[in-house]
Amino acid sequence: MSFLVPFEYEFFRNGFIAAVVIGALCGFIGVYVVLRRMSYIGHGLSHAIFGGAVLSYVWNINFFVGGGLWAFLAGALIFWISHRRWVGADAAIGVVTTSSFALGVAIISTHRSFTRNIEAALFGNILGITQTDVWIVVLISLFVFGALFVIRRPLLFITFDPEVASAYGVSTGKIDLFFVMLLAVTVLASTQILGVTLVAAAMVIPPVIARYLTQRFQTLLVLSPLLGAFCGAAGMFLSFQFDISSAATIVLTSAALFIAVELVLFARGKKPAPIHEH
Repeated sequence: MSFLVPFEYEFFRNGFIAAVVIGALCGFIGVYVVLRRMSYIGHGLSHAIFGGAVLSYVWNINFFVGGGLWAFLAGALIFWISHRRWVGADAAIGVVTTSSFALGVAIISTHRSFTRNIEAALFGNILGITQTDVWIVVLISLFVFGALFVIRRPLLFITFDPEVASAYGVSTGKIDLFFVMLLAVTVLASTQILGVTLVAAAMVIPPVIARYLTQRFQTLLVLSPLLGAFCGAAGMFLSFQFDISSAATIVLTSAALFIAVELVLFARGKKPAPIHEH
């Protein structure tokens, strides 16, 4: 069967597994990102990690080690600056993102021997990942899923009513910081697959589509990762068939699905109803 032909190649099998896992992970954590209106943080972290990726290549450090440390630093800085009373979150992200990205560009201008590696960081290199990379991505995803499950109750409380949650003794600052760290880890794992330019889209589009299809929060947590995984799988097959960038095809598949759902709802004259917590 022609459907199974791509699986004859190891690079496709590795990329397919990674795309499905990352699609599900981004779809899951993206629910909280969208509902908490934190899309700008995912976008900012993905670009901030670029500086860490460049340093990892220059110092010959494993990407997940160097990029991971940089991701935690960037996330902590964004959290700390955004929680200063006189600086907004958008300004904090702008400071950290532009500075980190500029550092990466500055280093590239003095080291011109790793252009292909930097292109992979910017635009993804899903067909170049190894089985070791796949295992790392799977383990990171399991960790993030598990951590979000552990903090699900206070995170849910903060998502829908942060002021009341604080009044009830929920450590909103600690939960927010921990969530930003999980978001940084997710961006780190996704960068190898999608590149820094497309990670934010994978976190936003599936949850938005799911938001159009359900009013229940619990259903949203199931539907969004399923949509993310589906777009990852479909994008991989389409990229193989048409010889197009896998990362771009995955995001374009998500965008096409979003447009289709939007047109159907528009034709029926329906609008998304408010989300229910249960």
